[in-house]
Amino acid sequence: MDLNKYTARLREDLIAAAALGDEKTQATAAALAAATESSARLVLLAALSEMATELSTELGDRTVHVSFDGTEAKVDLRKQSAADDHPSFEEMTGDISRVTLRLVETLKSKAEEAAAQSNQSLNSWLSGAVSGALRDQMRGYGPKRD
Repeated sequence: MDLNKYTARLREDLIAAAALGDEKTQATAAALAAATESSARLVLLAALSEMATELSTELGDRTVHVSFDGTEAKVDLRKQSAADDHPSFEEMTGDISRVTLRLVETLKSKAEEAAAQSNQSLNSWLSGAVSGALRDQMRGYGPKRD
């Protein structure tokens, strides 16, 4: 699903609404439309992720996964297995290692928001994200690399 067609429609609607105004109003609307396109895309992505979570809860033995590649959103349905459960601290083995991770500020902010929505610390949320990505990659769901 290409999210550009939705953000472009929003941009066009804003510009059309401003067409009734003078040149300055039209120019302001065009600038605002361009500026809000990225924000609108993020809102759409958040809505799709929330929808996937709600559907997964209803489906029981299957989960809905949403992945993003640029402006493309991809949705797939997966059969849930016991391996999808996050291991408890007692179940995890091995030493804990410290890692320094450098993120662009906006990405870090989004990760902090996601962690807060999950009632987790950023560190716990990132650990879960890495574990999930590794689990998906081992099952063949991960990104294909040449």
